[in-house]
Amino acid sequence: MKALPRAALYATLLLLAACHSTPQQTPAARSTATSAAQDALWLDRLTWGAGSADLAAVRRQGREAWLTEQLTPRTAAALPEAAQAQIQAMTVSQQPLVPLVQQMEAQRKAADAITDDAAKAEAQKAYQQAMTRLAREASARQLLNALYSPRQLQEQMTWFWFNHFNVHQFKHNLRAMVGDYEQGLRERSLGSFRELLGYTAHHPAMLRYLDNEQNAANRINENYARELLELHTLGVGGGYSQRDVQELARVLTGLGVNLGDNRPKLKPAQEAQYRRDGLTEFNPARHDFGDKTLLGITVKGRGYAELDEVLDRLARHPSTARFVSHKLAQYFVADEPPPALVRRMAERWQQSDGSIAEVLRAMIAAPEFEASLGRKFKDPTHYVVSAVRLAYADKVVLNTAPMIGWLYRLGQAPYNRQTPDGYAMDESAWAGPGQMTTRFEIARAIGSGSAGLFKVEGEPKDRPAFPQIANPLYYDGIAPRLAAPTQQALGTATSPQEWNTYLLASPDFMHR
Repeated sequence: MKALPRAALYATLLLLAACHSTPQQTPAARSTATSAAQDALWLDRLTWGAGSADLAAVRRQGREAWLTEQLTPRTAAALPEAAQAQIQAMTVSQQPLVPLVQQMEAQRKAADAITDDAAKAEAQKAYQQAMTRLAREASARQLLNALYSPRQLQEQMTWFWFNHFNVHQFKHNLRAMVGDYEQGLRERSLGSFRELLGYTAHHPAMLRYLDNEQNAANRINENYARELLELHTLGVGGGYSQRDVQELARVLTGLGVNLGDNRPKLKPAQEAQYRRDGLTEFNPARHDFGDKTLLGITVKGRGYAELDEVLDRLARHPSTARFVSHKLAQYFVADEPPPALVRRMAERWQQSDGSIAEVLRAMIAAPEFEASLGRKFKDPTHYVVSAVRLAYADKVVLNTAPMIGWLYRLGQAPYNRQTPDGYAMDESAWAGPGQMTTRFEIARAIGSGSAGLFKVEGEPKDRPAFPQIANPLYYDGIAPRLAAPTQQALGTATSPQEWNTYLLASPDFMHR
């Protein structure tokens, strides 16, 4: 790649340094009138980056109608044919979870059984490569949906919920499970929180990740119980104690994972209590049937039904409404969301029995939401996806590997947060000098057309030339709200490629 002129590079690096502070909004952005630029800012917040089609729809039908379609989709999401073809060709899209995991488990066992050291090492390597390929397919599917799904708010919420109910791909065999886990979150992302909570509590990815398959009567493992209270529902300071963690762990005993087709040997009195759903198993022989006291209320020891009772209670708890509403507002509005906004969201949560769509609607309608537009710093995923959406809105990328690689470099790769708290959502986590330098390099790769997004295996080079970012979306939705320093820097560009790079590396583009 030809190096940028020294003066131009210096100007761009100055812009990157300015990203450490929130850009001043232009008069167009501050106007109470709903201009195209303001609508584009609104879409930047609710989508993975404003697109021409979305902006045209909002301008034509109005925000309320567009939002209603996003919150209550009535038809299946139709991706462009080239994107849908890539997804349909994936193993994670073709094979259901149970046979896929069992197939991989059989491959692992066969490799481990080989006695010749060299052959064993080669077979184990092949198994690891196959597992990694499954996780990469899931990552590619996530990115293709974020780039091209017309259900942009659903895709935002899919990412949010995966991060909220985080699992790490490299624990046990989760690389074979993350695609299914994420797809289930996608299908429930705008429904009820109780349904989401129940889904994650019964998915083998969560049970394996937080070690609940090791949780049994008289051999308590508190890992999942603790995170269920601290991270998934009530939150720190939500009114629970260490005793509650212990009691919830007792409720969760016996809930685990069975990767095979075998059924445990049970006493006749336990047979009726046994449950099996896919890879998830409730084994009554491992359950503590004693009464428990959780959050000051007695939970009668009766087996599997205890879990539903407890999940109902946690989903409807006022602390859960406050904690998750705060987290939603932090993701969509501000690093430190206005307390009054969070309070109104929590009230709507309790009024609607945890309807995610209703809570989002209350948040989006709030004046605090509109006032925050253009001020929320993009985390790496928002930056990468929005840059590609702007650059190649009408051309479906054929190779998401560069995007996955960028996210690894930026520290926010899909399914790769080791700890259960998920990736940070505040600016301080993503605005360091190293991060900014890497973002500049990504901006230059995308802006110059050398990113490799269209390089298909077996073909010598990328198909399209550099992107034409100075398009109608730019002139209608972006240019009117650019700060003066950004406009000045763009004016110094000596080629369309440099101009693209400057825009994608600007403080204005770093915010949504």
